[in-house]
Amino acid sequence: MMNVYVCIGSSCHQKSSYSIMKELKSLIDENGLEDKVSLNSAFCLGHCAEGVTMKIDEDIITGVGLGNIEDVFRNRILKVIR
Repeated sequence: MMNVYVCIGSSCHQKSSYSIMKELKSLIDENGLEDKVSLNSAFCLGHCAEGVTMKIDEDIITGVGLGNIEDVFRNRILKVIR
């Protein structure tokens, strides 16, 4: 099981982290990965000045936004799972 965390702390919340969580949930569902990817929220992953931060297993990804979340999903989640 791949563990994905999206920061929902103050800074990331202001940069649409909840919308990013919603989009990730949709992408996971659309690709039938509900049993392979665990989507979670996290409070402060320590990269507040770098945009919304995600943690996929042990890898930190910064600068996530609605404009690149599909690319992040495809390259960091879908490619690894399949």
